[in-house]
Amino acid sequence: MSRPDEPTGSSCETGVVTTFDCADPVARRAGLEAAAFAAQAGNLVVMPTDTVYGIGADAFNAAAVRDLLAAKGRGPDMPVPVLVGSWSTIDGLTMAVPAVARTLIEAFWPGGLSLVIEHAPSLSWDLGDSRGTVMVRMPLHPVALDLLRTVGPMAVSSANRSGMPPATTAAAAIEQFGEDITVYLDGGPAPIGVASTVVDLTGEVPRILRQGAVPLDRLREVIGQVESMA
Repeated sequence: MSRPDEPTGSSCETGVVTTFDCADPVARRAGLEAAAFAAQAGNLVVMPTDTVYGIGADAFNAAAVRDLLAAKGRGPDMPVPVLVGSWSTIDGLTMAVPAVARTLIEAFWPGGLSLVIEHAPSLSWDLGDSRGTVMVRMPLHPVALDLLRTVGPMAVSSANRSGMPPATTAAAAIEQFGEDITVYLDGGPAPIGVASTVVDLTGEVPRILRQGAVPLDRLREVIGQVESMA
């Protein structure tokens, strides 16, 4: 994949930040190409999702994932989630997809629900101290889905420095990361504006690890018993 010939960007003090307005079809195509090129080259990108903006890297590039954690000011004790561009991608990430996961995927994907499952031991990735699990989600955002379908599974965490609020606009992400990230995809304000709900499916009973975009009562309507946060 080649770089766009003339991407438009705004200069920063020590580098160049390139922002693509994805509301414009031409800029969107150029931005997706630039973001895919950057991710495949082992660099970080900022992308819109339905919940909040994310900072992303190729999930199978361990050095890029370490750079992502460093950019956020976090260590490997807080492993990076993975975003996927289709329902079927999860089949390649685990030995067997639990039936409850299938039910939740059909009900809430693409959308604001992240699932923690055991990942296949053969996967050559290092997302942090995940203890054999991965948090995976399919976002409901056309720009994110287009990028994920080009790059493949991406390690994506909320676009914020540790201790700061997650960015819900590209401008807010730029304010926090500046020229540390060279490609920003501007998809407008995040439609939901809060992080995803996280459900752990590795135990006997599904358990909420973080309450977010999908409320507890909706989960219980779909799968019955769910342990709530203490």
